Amino acid sequence: MTHHAPSTLLSAALQAAERGWHVFPLRPADKRPALHGQSVCPLIGDCAGGHCKWEDRATTDPDRICRAWADRPFNIGIATGPSGLVVVDLDMFKQKSSTGTPCGVTTFGALCERAGQAVPTTYRTRTPSGGEHLYFTARPGIRLGNTAGTLAPLVDTRAWGGYVVAAGSTTPSGPYEVTDPSPIVPLPDWLLSLLTPSRPAPAGPLVAPVVSGTRAARAALERECQQVVAAPERKGNNTLNRCAFKVGRFVAWGDLARHEVEAAFQGAGEARGLTAAECRATIRSALDSSIRTARPRETA
Repeated sequence: MTHHAPSTLLSAALQAAERGWHVFPLRPADKRPALHGQSVCPLIGDCAGGHCKWEDRATTDPDRICRAWADRPFNIGIATGPSGLVVVDLDMFKQKSSTGTPCGVTTFGALCERAGQAVPTTYRTRTPSGGEHLYFTARPGIRLGNTAGTLAPLVDTRAWGGYVVAAGSTTPSGPYEVTDPSPIVPLPDWLLSLLTPSRPAPAGPLVAPVVSGTRAARAALERECQQVVAAPERKGNNTLNRCAFKVGRFVAWGDLARHEVEAAFQGAGEARGLTAAECRATIRSALDSSIRTARPRETA
């Protein structure tokens, strides 16, 4: 199969960025991120303060995009959360499933019918498997995560913590193509209500758990947790990753117990508005990297 030239994919990436969508490179002819992982992070450049994941590194900066796509035919990932998008992913049944299994397009249509709503008309793409992506703008001030089958069988959603493959990308199974170039509409109220988790009781001021360890280590943990709680909008996950990484050295030195550090940052991240699952994954990844790369105390 012939892959698209870098210039073709570069143009598609720039077009996506012009729409305000934050893009990052995926492996050529693949759906997986092409950025380095936590275990091989050089901790320089964007990652100088701790490993930055693809969601944090996704960008609309045309200069950065041009440099990234200059030499290789990277596919294009769109980080849905930073892009202000909620994408409904209508998947196809797997080959091993019963031939009578309805696909995501069918189950989503049935969901709309039960809700007394028409299938929304919005920007839509087709995936190589025959599935579809329906793009919606996210509601301001409402942070949705990803779902899998919450709305209906074979109907997933991508928002914060998720990404979709942009039109113009290709895999050995075929291309991602725009099938409806209609303007993107806001996520309908009835879909929002199905995706919005029940609100917890209003949280009071962050109360740090009782932590054993040295005075300096406890002070550092409290300081970094407060940084997480006060993180700017859309910077919560990156701040949590950076702050947990900074405290990880005290765990490596034996000054703090890891489970106590994890509990403290979990509370701080959730107080900032991150999901529990998002916090756990970020904290675990940041501490693993920090402990692995921590210098001896005497040279720090």
